[in-house]
This record gives sequence, C-alpha cells and structure tokens, in this order.
Amino acid sequence: MAILKRFRALIGLLLVLGFIYLFNQETAQDAVFLTWDSLVDMMALLPPILMLVGLMDQWIDKEMLMKYMGDDSKFTGIFITLLLGGLAAGPLYIAFPIAIMLLKKGSNIRYVVFFFGVWTIAKLPIVLYEIASFGWGYTIVHVGFGLVFFYIMGIIFERIFDKDELIKQDIT
Repeated sequence: MAILKRFRALIGLLLVLGFIYLFNQETAQDAVFLTWDSLVDMMALLPPILMLVGLMDQWIDKEMLMKYMGDDSKFTGIFITLLLGGLAAGPLYIAFPIAIMLLKKGSNIRYVVFFFGVWTIAKLPIVLYEIASFGWGYTIVHVGFGLVFFYIMGIIFERIFDKDELIKQDIT
C-alpha cells in the first residue's frame, strides 16, 4: 500500500495517458516522446545541481545564512535573494533543492518564496531577453510588479506556514 501512495502521481498520469490513447493514439505517442525528452533533460541537469547543493550545504555556515537571510536580515536578505535567483540559470525545478537547503539552514520563508519569484521572472537572461524584445518600459513594469508580488506572497506564506513543519514534510 505504501508503494501505491508513493507512486500515486505516476500511476494517475499513466491512467490519463491510457485514456488519451483510447481516443487519439498519435497524441498519446507525442506525449510519451515529450515526457521522455523532458526526463532526459532533467536527468542531465539535476545531478550536478544536487552536488552543488550538497557542497553549499557543507560550505555555508547555518549561523551566517541566518544572519543574512534569517528573520532579522531585512534588506540584506532581499539583496542576497536577488543575487541568488537573478544569476541563476536553468528551469524552475532546479530551484527546489536550493530552496530546501535554504530553509534547512535557517532562511526565512519570505526569502525562499521571493527566491522562487526572482528565479521565475528576474533571471538575468530572461531580463535581457525582455529588454531586447519588449523594451525597458515593459521589463521594468513586469519585473517590478512581479518582485513586489512575490515578496508580499512571501510575507503571507510566512504567516500561514510554520518553517519547521515545512522542513519536516516527507514527500516520499
């Protein structure tokens, strides 16, 4: 029974794929190929990121991280989060192991949510692309509103969720 619980998402997706196959075999085949390509891409990116997160976990002292990204960090936490997320590269799923490490080391939930927002909308390559494609005005409005939104959401999440409970969550 535990194995069914652990793989319930995969089983559900396979059932949906089987249902799609009954009505449109070509679409189901395209979905399988797309899923396979995504898995190959993810397996190429995830191991180096997990090694980097492991090294960061050993190199970054918990007290130092709490000082700069903890409850009393104020603008320093925002600045460090902007650097971490803004200089990042790669898809969003790479940010999750980093976020877990930040939470375990004592980072405030506000800064972890803000980190996801920065990673999503304010990575340097994305900002440069937006400036080239849409201009400065659009980019400033988009990134500015997005960062304010994610910071406010971080404050809301901080009030709703307990950091210790989030760390204890067992997703396996």
